[in-house]
Amino acid sequence: MGFRICAIGGGWMATQGHGPAYRRYVRENPEVELAACCDINEETAREYQKKFGFSRYDTDIFAMLDREKPDAVCLTVPVHLTAPLAVRIMEAGYPLMMEKPPGLDSRETQSILSAAEKGDIPNQVAFNRRFTPLIRKLREELAANYHEEDIQCIQYFMYRTGRTDEDFSTTAIHGIDAARYLAGSDYESVRFQYQELPRLGKGVANIYMECVFASGAAAQLSFCPVAGVTAERAVVHLHDHTYFLNVPVWGCMDSPGRLLHVGKNKAVSDFSGLDLCSSQEMYETNGFYGEDASFFDTIRAGKKPVDDVKSALQSVEVAECIRYRRAEYKR
Repeated sequence: MGFRICAIGGGWMATQGHGPAYRRYVRENPEVELAACCDINEETAREYQKKFGFSRYDTDIFAMLDREKPDAVCLTVPVHLTAPLAVRIMEAGYPLMMEKPPGLDSRETQSILSAAEKGDIPNQVAFNRRFTPLIRKLREELAANYHEEDIQCIQYFMYRTGRTDEDFSTTAIHGIDAARYLAGSDYESVRFQYQELPRLGKGVANIYMECVFASGAAAQLSFCPVAGVTAERAVVHLHDHTYFLNVPVWGCMDSPGRLLHVGKNKAVSDFSGLDLCSSQEMYETNGFYGEDASFFDTIRAGKKPVDDVKSALQSVEVAECIRYRRAEYKR
């Protein structure tokens, strides 16, 4: 029996990340149909349909859903629209993949969680770092060879150029969630320091986080949105072992990425992103294909995704502290 997908939103993220992933998934699973896509701009919706192979397009979300009755819905819209639309879509009974962050704050995220739990609706949040092949490989190495309490320290650095956003928290949440994913543990406490840069724009700042996880691991996170390079790098320290990770974010200078494991001052393993991917296409190296395929496979198997809105809640809570310039977070 066929499996039908509807997609909402035709902007940059939907076009660069998710659209190519949908197209490949259907190519590899011919029994799956890209039933319809939707955007409030008719020209955008029409172009998205043509580019990625959807059968139909629409400009009205709920008219589309009523007509198509899809088996899964993917929501990729501006962050201020995600929570209200996610709630309505799940209240209508549709399994949902939503872009990160699932809500601008914990209140909005709780509203999504309530709708999901009330209707027992499968859902997933698109934290693509959790599915970036090199990050996933590191997490698998840590889980297979060590206990959570063996991790001593995680350092995660996020650098961007020209990002004078008034609110960088909706991007910083990627690093917040990635460090938490690598630790395999929730944050116990966080202390924040802000280096405000008002001459560059309202709200522009470098953000530094000193963290302790429930496992006992420490972490230092740095977010520098107006640096001279676009890059994400992580270092994980354990007894006698250190992992160095260069994330191939958006085809940056570190692409295709690297994961180097050093033990007792000798290289143990050295992976390139090309070792773990079938291509250098950004939608695969950055985890979009992995997260979309995982969502569709899980729904088709009659199961519920583990990377759901409940699993995202603490990452939203920590990111919310940055938005409101709080000095401390405690679980």
